[in-house]
Amino acid sequence: MDKSRITIDEFSKIEVKVGTVRLAERVPETDKLFRLLVDFSEESGPRQIVSGIAMYVSEPESLVGRQFAFVTNLEPRTIRGLESNGMLFAVGSGDTFAFLTPDRDVPSGTSAH
Repeated sequence: MDKSRITIDEFSKIEVKVGTVRLAERVPETDKLFRLLVDFSEESGPRQIVSGIAMYVSEPESLVGRQFAFVTNLEPRTIRGLESNGMLFAVGSGDTFAFLTPDRDVPSGTSAH
């Protein structure tokens, strides 16, 4: 089997949900990192997600209120002393960089199918 291919069972383990950014700020003393608080309508409240998108977004505040796709079932990871509880989905790099976002507002926490 081609190592770059995964089975449908493996793919089904990935949990992708739409989250609404409630806070976005630069991580001090870094060039690439933003700290996001993202609402997935979970009882525990918004999740902290650290993402290396600063080179593509001039003002972190411009992300507040926007909805994006996130992987939400990754093991937590500590980045620059901050626990990150998910991963932002985006595509491309440089001039082709783009966020994956719904084409209309959906409830926070909506799962991808």
